[in-house]
Formats: sequence, C-alpha cells, structure tokens
Amino acid sequence: MEDAEQLLNDGFLKVFTQIEHFKNAGSFAGWMQRIMVNTCLDYLRSTSLKEDTMMHVHSIPAEESNISVSNEGLENIEFRELVHIIQSLPAMTRTVFNLFVFDGYNHKEISGQLDISEGTSHWHVHQARTMLQKKIKNSEHKKVMYEAKRI
Repeated sequence: MEDAEQLLNDGFLKVFTQIEHFKNAGSFAGWMQRIMVNTCLDYLRSTSLKEDTMMHVHSIPAEESNISVSNEGLENIEFRELVHIIQSLPAMTRTVFNLFVFDGYNHKEISGQLDISEGTSHWHVHQARTMLQKKIKNSEHKKVMYEAKRI
C-alpha cells in the first residue's frame, strides 16, 4: 500500500511538472493515465524488484496456452474478493496480467515495456490465469463449507 501511495504521488508530481508538454492532441485524462502507467512501469523495471520477481520463460507448449475460463466462479465471488485474489499474485505476474487484461496491451508491447521476452509475457498471463482459477475455486469451496455450517 505504501508503494502504491508513493507511486501515485510520483505520478502526480510528473503530471504537474510536465504539464507544459501536454499538446492537447488527445484527452488530458489519457495523457495523465499514460504518465501514471509509465511511472509504475519504471518502478517495476527497477533492478531490485526485477531481480526478485523476474522469471525467464521462452515458450509455452501450445496446448497450455489456451485456457478456458468459466464464468460460474465469477458469479459467486464479490468484486473486493476478486481484487484481493488478483493482488495476491506475484508482482511481475500481476503486472503482466493487469497490462494484458485491464490495460489492453499485447504481448509485444508488454515485452518492450518491461524488458522481457514475449514468451515470458505469455507465461505470466498463463500463470496468472491458472493461479486465479485455483484461488477462485478454493474461495468457492470455502463459501460452500461456511454456508453449510450456518444451516
């Protein structure tokens, strides 16, 4: 949480100190979002964090790259719980997953921004999906057990 607050402050500092570079070519919100995302990516590129979390994987077997996700689990999980589960992913896996799923970047763009291979980017998304599926299923199982005890 402290890192997130610091990154938010750093991002706003960059916005305010670089505001004269905004050219009105697009939306101000989009320009500001780009600065915030780049601030967070710069932090993740830092050598200490990168060394702790980086994994080098160059390829994923083809049969493992296609994961089907059922919405059954998502119907029974609350938003806050889902956010908590995503936040529990390892830092680099969570970052790649967020860039891919929420920010809409492709693997080539992610690999360029984080200085990792495209295969590593694919692996992190695959790993995140696998871990999320397991954690969501585990969460559902705990809810069923809790509700059974209440009755």
